Amino acid sequence: MTSARMDEHYSVEESADYLGTSVRFIRRLIADRRITFYKLGRHVRLKRVDLEAFVQAGKVEPITAESVRRDLRRAG
Repeated sequence: MTSARMDEHYSVEESADYLGTSVRFIRRLIADRRITFYKLGRHVRLKRVDLEAFVQAGKVEPITAESVRRDLRRAG
């Protein structure tokens, strides 16, 4: 993906569509300052790269047998 595509600015509605969430959820993220956003006059915009970073920050790896053994060794 080129840097020009990553710099795209989305409206709140477009951001909700991009993430597959409600507009209310995006507005709550903004109000709680849990996601980077940009004010352009009265308008709020979000960059695609910031939306992707938010998604990656919430990434949870699946549990594997090896990760369970590793965690048990650490706890024991």
